[in-house]
Amino acid sequence: MAASAAVRSNPAPADDQDDSRSSSSSTSPAPADNEESDFFLGANDSQSSIGVPNFQDMQVEDDCQPPVNRLPNEILISIFAKLSATSDLYHSMLVCKRWARNTVDLLWHRPACTNWRNHSSICQTLQLEHPFFSYRDFIKRLNLAALADKVNDGSVLPLSVCTRVERLTLTNCRGLTDSGLIALVENSNSLLALDISNDKNITEQSITAIAEHCKRLQGLNISGCENISNESMIALANNCRYIKRLKLNECAQLQDDAIHAFANNCPNILEIDLHQCSRIGNGPVTSLMVKGNCLRELRLANCDLIDDDAFLSLPAGRHFEHLRILDLTSCMRLTDAAVQKIIDVAPRLRNLVLAKCRNITDAAVHAISKLGKNLHYVHLGHCGNITDEGVKKLVQNCNRIRYIDLGCCVNLTDESVKRLALLPKLKRIGLVKCSSITDESVLALAEAAYRPRVRRDATGVLVGGEYYASSLERVHLSYCINLSLKSIMKLLNSCPRLTHLSLTGVAAFQRDDFQPYCRQAPPGQLTR
Repeated sequence: MAASAAVRSNPAPADDQDDSRSSSSSTSPAPADNEESDFFLGANDSQSSIGVPNFQDMQVEDDCQPPVNRLPNEILISIFAKLSATSDLYHSMLVCKRWARNTVDLLWHRPACTNWRNHSSICQTLQLEHPFFSYRDFIKRLNLAALADKVNDGSVLPLSVCTRVERLTLTNCRGLTDSGLIALVENSNSLLALDISNDKNITEQSITAIAEHCKRLQGLNISGCENISNESMIALANNCRYIKRLKLNECAQLQDDAIHAFANNCPNILEIDLHQCSRIGNGPVTSLMVKGNCLRELRLANCDLIDDDAFLSLPAGRHFEHLRILDLTSCMRLTDAAVQKIIDVAPRLRNLVLAKCRNITDAAVHAISKLGKNLHYVHLGHCGNITDEGVKKLVQNCNRIRYIDLGCCVNLTDESVKRLALLPKLKRIGLVKCSSITDESVLALAEAAYRPRVRRDATGVLVGGEYYASSLERVHLSYCINLSLKSIMKLLNSCPRLTHLSLTGVAAFQRDDFQPYCRQAPPGQLTR
């Protein structure tokens, strides 16, 4: 009887009140119980009677809920984050309110604006006066690149209510103007990365607004934005001092003082791409290297004004341990002296591109060989002064090369390719227009797969009877006019990973019966 009194006098816990089993709605047809005791609430010895459980029984029953319901929210969110399909997240959100609260952030973190139907639905939801969730606060990434051909100011204005966007991608949105972009960024204090590459109508007004409102910005891509002024970029460098990644490709209007401003104000720059910034000279290059604490990628392709002084003026004894990628394509004023200095100050370079640096010779290649096992990718196409001696030295010291392009190095012979074939990790090789090579080179590449391999096991004992597996994936032999069908067939049969073989201009393959197996070479291939 005491137990029954406790049930009536103490209100149920909050969790129990939400449970339908403890409902006490005033609309219930059951009459009010005014007696101090009730037979149906007391203990009953009968095994066949059905009584209302006492308080202790009720507590035990609540503890027997499914394990997933006992997981903390943090674990649930971690589980839901593993769902890659948006439809799975959507259906999880419909299970119950708790699941909805833990999935809505994931579902709206990066809404898929991949078609105009989705875009319209997202905009309509964001404009609701009383939404169930504050959807606009969940959106951290917006990408309209898939709709670029029709995006205009009207397309982006409904998205301006999203004030917590961290990454905004508007690549190739030719219809977008300053009006639309400024509306997006003026309330985006959290913006970390912005890509407006090839948005031809964007001007200095937008850059000024970004400098004013997006001071936490870390990444900016304005490649191909020809109407952005040099002065506005200086203002951006002065205000956005957390910049880490800059892509300024084809912004020929930019001058030295803009790049100096970034070097002076943004010490944490990791990557900067100045491809075809034709007005940039030596000074900014030196400043970027000297003042950058952690510069990792420096791309200077087609910066015609750069010469040896950009690197020879670097302070003696200073090393740039973080620099991994250096692209100097078509910096035709550079000589061996610059390359030697680069290797001295950046001993951990992994990718080095010197294509069309026509003044470099074997002396530069000997310097490059000092990179040893650090070097994975080297592009020396159109460096016509390089000979077999330079390549031999390179292969001897840098046995981890995966990609090498020696296209148009007309002084190279089969001796170079035979050495290159010994590289155990080689995946791609470019020998376009190396007209002196013959079938011997191709056979060397094919037979490299059958080289014996000796290694030590975990106990240090030598293990034999194994062979290197061919790692070659792409081979470019166009205009190597001395090749025959026999050697190429041997290469194809020996390299199971080979996916691309270019043989343009090779007479032995200009046959009608081969045409069904040929296709147009994709853009961006090795030197032709």
